Amino acid sequence: MNRYLTEFIGTFFLVLTIGLSVMSGSALAPLAIGSSLMVMVYMGGHISGAHYNPAVSVAILMRGEMDSRDFVPYVLAQVMGATAAAGSVLLILGGTFAPAPGADAGVLAVLLSEFLFTFALALVVLHVATADDTEGNDYYGLAIGFTVMTGAFAVGGVSGGVFNPAVGIGPILVDTLAGDGSMANLWMYLVGPLLGGTAAAMVFKFQTAGQVA
Repeated sequence: MNRYLTEFIGTFFLVLTIGLSVMSGSALAPLAIGSSLMVMVYMGGHISGAHYNPAVSVAILMRGEMDSRDFVPYVLAQVMGATAAAGSVLLILGGTFAPAPGADAGVLAVLLSEFLFTFALALVVLHVATADDTEGNDYYGLAIGFTVMTGAFAVGGVSGGVFNPAVGIGPILVDTLAGDGSMANLWMYLVGPLLGGTAAAMVFKFQTAGQVA
């Protein structure tokens, strides 16, 4: 249970930071988001592995570093944390937020952006947090947080820079229930990231074939 609570807390503060930063209109929102993920990874890495992202959980499951019995509870904890955070943003600021494509972004551009940077995120996680060659390092949180920050700066204006199905589900659900939006864009924030996490696990296995990973 402590692992599931940790996944809830880490995802909660990640999504809370996303909502408050984005709604404030800060140009440095990606820096705040990446930093939030970094500190939450350091907070929970030794307890749950600090996934905070169903796509990362998929990659770690495929890597063989996660018990299959934990997968669904992890994802539920992540989605519940994201939803609670989106509700907290509503209470704090009196408004909702939800990821959405840029005004001129097509479906292919959104899917590709979400796929590529989730792939990068999951691949970084696999190498810095699950590989034997990097075991015990002190930089894993920095690497993971900076990957998300980089993606948010690079394609935030294209796809919304989600790279995480829980970040799509929680805010979009609260936004829809509050009567301010719809679930129409959600599928893109499920398909792109989940494919990215899957591809990362496959590439990691290829990269480390024939050696101790």
